[in-house]
Amino acid sequence: MSAGEIASKFDMTQATISHHLSILKKADLIIEDKQWKYIYYELNISVFEEIMMWLSQFNTKKGGF
Repeated sequence: MSAGEIASKFDMTQATISHHLSILKKADLIIEDKQWKYIYYELNISVFEEIMMWLSQFNTKKGGF
């Protein structure tokens, strides 16, 4: 989604959303894809997969989460 599309889902300005997206990008939690004059953002799934793998080591029940 673009910053404008994301902003339309929240009660925040597009500038505020862009600021938060910048922070998330620095944390490597999102990936940006520049297409012409637009920037699209998506979750960096690999980071969340790593977190789930790390958390799964603490799960002692059979079957996982």
